[in-house]
Amino acid sequence: MSLTEAIITYHDLLTDEIAADSHEQLTDQMRSRGLFFGERPLCSVLRPRFLTPEQYAYMRQAIRPLLRAFEKISHRAVADAGFRAQFGLFDWEESLIQIDPGFKVHSPLSRLDSFFITDGGSMELKFTENNAEVPAASAYNDVLNSAFFGLRVMGEFLRTYSVRTIPTRHSVMQVLLDCWRQYSGTTRGGHKPQIAVLDWDEVPTRSEFELFVAYFKSQGLTAQIVDPRTVEYRDGALYNGDYRIDLIYKRVLITELIERMGADNPVVQAVRNHDVCMVNPFTCKLLYKKASLAVLSDERNADLYTADELEAIREHIPWTRVVEERTTTYKGLPVDLMPFLTKYREQFVLKPNDDYGGHGIVLGWQTNTAGWEAALKTALEVPHVIQERVSIPTEPFPSMSDGKLQIYNRMLDTAPFTFHGEYTDGCLTRLSTDPLLNVSAGGGSTVPTFIVEKRD
Repeated sequence: MSLTEAIITYHDLLTDEIAADSHEQLTDQMRSRGLFFGERPLCSVLRPRFLTPEQYAYMRQAIRPLLRAFEKISHRAVADAGFRAQFGLFDWEESLIQIDPGFKVHSPLSRLDSFFITDGGSMELKFTENNAEVPAASAYNDVLNSAFFGLRVMGEFLRTYSVRTIPTRHSVMQVLLDCWRQYSGTTRGGHKPQIAVLDWDEVPTRSEFELFVAYFKSQGLTAQIVDPRTVEYRDGALYNGDYRIDLIYKRVLITELIERMGADNPVVQAVRNHDVCMVNPFTCKLLYKKASLAVLSDERNADLYTADELEAIREHIPWTRVVEERTTTYKGLPVDLMPFLTKYREQFVLKPNDDYGGHGIVLGWQTNTAGWEAALKTALEVPHVIQERVSIPTEPFPSMSDGKLQIYNRMLDTAPFTFHGEYTDGCLTRLSTDPLLNVSAGGGSTVPTFIVEKRD
């Protein structure tokens, strides 16, 4: 099936009347369902992102060996201080990752950010980051899926194409409950845990927490949104007022939790003493570091991986290294890293080891020589990674502007959700006119990802 044909068919259905009607319906649905990032609507376009079944299967198969490799290096890092040095942890992180979470997988909930080129008859998939700490947007994605099915244009499109979504909230819940059962064992695992969705009250993603709480309650669970500043650790349990917290669905960033509340705050105390179960655990910090991709792709670590893991790494992880004075290899040839990076800046991206939302990223091809050299100097002082530039795909997407339909190309990423460190279900897609693709970037929008097939 031609994906281009499906896209053209969808766009051709957007007459002035249908486009205006669909835009109004989508806006109303986002408002009523809380699909906003702060004050900004989550989606600004009128078409979902489409994948064929073959493309989705290719992505899922590519991820499986990578998930095994990620978990392998994380467990090795906890056990081996020398190996762990490659991740660039801070001193306070060193102590936190030694806390046993009570379950096996270090990042049971994750989201891998990638760029997936599907045109031209071949597929190229490159994973550039591992959101192994706070993989946001599962609930947003599920509810946005439902909103798009109500659009008039989708109703017309369904006459010709079969469309299915890939929901993920149920997998988030199942991971939380599985971790709870492992943590609780036979003593407490028999009762349903009381859940806290933990993050600051003022974050722009609070509306997603409300969606999760509503979903958990629909499944017979008890859940509250809790600000870390309001919790107390007393009598061997963590409380928010009179609400005893058994299971934390952690949405707060660990760095912010420690910076704002100290390294011995009530949450850390309760987790350390095994009086509350937290997902994701502190060990997720290892894979959240940008250096985790350097650990995967560095030739020094090749003997850790099986043949299929090595093949997946070479095929799907861009060349990535921690910025330091050293000799390494690039495309099989030895290079002196710092002079090499200075000379070939247009081929590389510089990223802080521990940040999010595009903060601190320097694109070599958009930077002059002096700016690049200054950025490299900073990167030698504060942990950074360097990553080979990858191709960014574009697709046309329709939107309404001043009452008129406009269709123009936008860059898009592909961010599949992963569960239990084993499998992939569902996919976040973000659009932008800026190479730093995130929801706050220029022209930024989240769109649902649908699997599409032409009807017989």
